[in-house]
Amino acid sequence: MIAKAKSISHGINALNYITGVSANKKHPEKIFHICDNFLPLGIDPLGIWNSVRLDSMSRPRMKNNLIRIEISPAPEHTRNFTPDNWKQLWQDFVTEFDRQELKDKKGRLLSPKTNLAESKSTVWLHLESDSGIPHLHAVVSRLDENGNINNDRNIHLRAQRAAERIARKRGWQTAADINRQSVSRDCLDVLSQMRKWSIDDYFARLEAKGYDVKVRKDEKGVIRGYILKKGNARFKASELGKGRNLMASKLEGTWNKLRPNQERQTKADSRESDIRPDYNDYRPDTRRVDIVHDDETHTRFIPEQVMRVFDDEFDFREVENWADLINEACYHFAVAMSFMSFLNAPTYVSGGGGASNNDLPKKRDDIEEEIARARRCAAAARSKIGIVRRKGIRR
Repeated sequence: MIAKAKSISHGINALNYITGVSANKKHPEKIFHICDNFLPLGIDPLGIWNSVRLDSMSRPRMKNNLIRIEISPAPEHTRNFTPDNWKQLWQDFVTEFDRQELKDKKGRLLSPKTNLAESKSTVWLHLESDSGIPHLHAVVSRLDENGNINNDRNIHLRAQRAAERIARKRGWQTAADINRQSVSRDCLDVLSQMRKWSIDDYFARLEAKGYDVKVRKDEKGVIRGYILKKGNARFKASELGKGRNLMASKLEGTWNKLRPNQERQTKADSRESDIRPDYNDYRPDTRRVDIVHDDETHTRFIPEQVMRVFDDEFDFREVENWADLINEACYHFAVAMSFMSFLNAPTYVSGGGGASNNDLPKKRDDIEEEIARARRCAAAARSKIGIVRRKGIRR
């Protein structure tokens, strides 16, 4: 879940945008009103703007008289949300937003608690973005109903922290979790590309990806830890990877596990036709998937091109039970490629149109065959579970 906040002066433009009145909105029919606070029923954007401006006349030195907020939960967390659920999410966000006091490192108060709960606001749900991910837009008055100013210093940090707290309370994936996974993928990608082990080369490659690397050494000059920074985000090595496998002391071992199979096989077994990928560990152009079968969870790294087929076949914007279908399709694909040993494995998706027992896509024809196999697995999942289409949110 991600949240953004900023104080603004161009209030009427923001109000026209979030309510769908703006000519820049291509699909205003996909914008839905969620709730208002301290505003008359049915008031239009111009009416809201005039009301806020009238209140602001008592504070002539306040340049930015509105706060613009955007809240974007992950789609899998909100796929069954009703308007009341979205309203509750907004109210929870306001509660976490208002309770914060921002202080510096010495404990001095930088920004006191805000009072958005007692301020004029309007909240709208947008479904018309290119990504199709539902998200909330809100505009809130800088002045509460008691005439006090909502402090906007570091307001973006206040929004981020509110989103993090809500996500953790609800058991959702947070923005920090998403960023941490992205950084971990970059680290594993760097390790997988290294032909020889060198921690200096590892750090240099990360710096080439835009990371600022801070290394911690002991008195003997031995590297004991490192921190990666990118923008305002910082990540300790102990927070990255799985099982702390990206710590300085474990890096070489992780690199050994990521080395291509060819380098660990004997010369007699190194022929391309005899090599089978190991999807138990991360490899470039793969995606981590937790496959649930018979109440057991198996973590595998499925080729990205296969996962794109499943994503297209079971689009979360159109299919209600997309997660179950993708899980079932991944299970069939894992069985077909012999990534896992399942009992009672279906036979109608194994093999592939005259291909050999080795299903590794070695050439362009084999890559096309792998994609065709993925489509057959998707069809098998569709046949077993069935598709439940989304009904959508109506006005």
